[in-house]
Amino acid sequence: MENEHLLKATENFVKSVLEGESSGHDWWHIHRVRNLALMIAKSEGADLFVVELAALLHDIDDWKLIEAGGEEQKTKTWLRNCNVGENVAERICNIIEGVSFKGAGVNTSTNDIECKALQDADRLDAIGAVGIARTFAYGGNRGRGIYDPEIQPEMHTDFENYKKSNAPTINHFYEKLLLLKDQMQTKMGRNLAEQRHDFMILFLNQFYDEWNGKLL
Repeated sequence: MENEHLLKATENFVKSVLEGESSGHDWWHIHRVRNLALMIAKSEGADLFVVELAALLHDIDDWKLIEAGGEEQKTKTWLRNCNVGENVAERICNIIEGVSFKGAGVNTSTNDIECKALQDADRLDAIGAVGIARTFAYGGNRGRGIYDPEIQPEMHTDFENYKKSNAPTINHFYEKLLLLKDQMQTKMGRNLAEQRHDFMILFLNQFYDEWNGKLL
């Protein structure tokens, strides 16, 4: 299958997989991440086809969307069914594996330029105004409270404990979102993250003022 046709077919496939998704990991998240990843990839001289294909597929096997006991194999099955070469398929899967945040104390840096582009793009969509909206969508989807001042944020040192966390949504800002600016791995990623990070700080300051009944 030619690259252009493969990308279009993959887009349609991913839309069908994520239809009705309400946790902030829907098709429009994929759409935004793809556009950001391609912008970053161009600025870094990365392989645009590899980055775009990985961006399209990066969430369909994400642990947050897999039911307990489910198998993470949609990406491999799709690439196999599309007769994508084994080397390319393995490359795509390896890039996707390196994208996810796995806890404050877990190093997810990479030397792979295509992975850097996609990782930065995915993390940019987790911060700023859209990131705030997605964070509360995910919290509501998982039945998490908004905030509990008696539950302190936890800096998870391994992926398993990070995945098990059921803390209030505000904690997620400290456990992940506010850490992402300094974890960007490309120049464009770092530049774009600055304003989004600052916006989250403004949001949190306003949130605490309203929570505490500050009138002025």
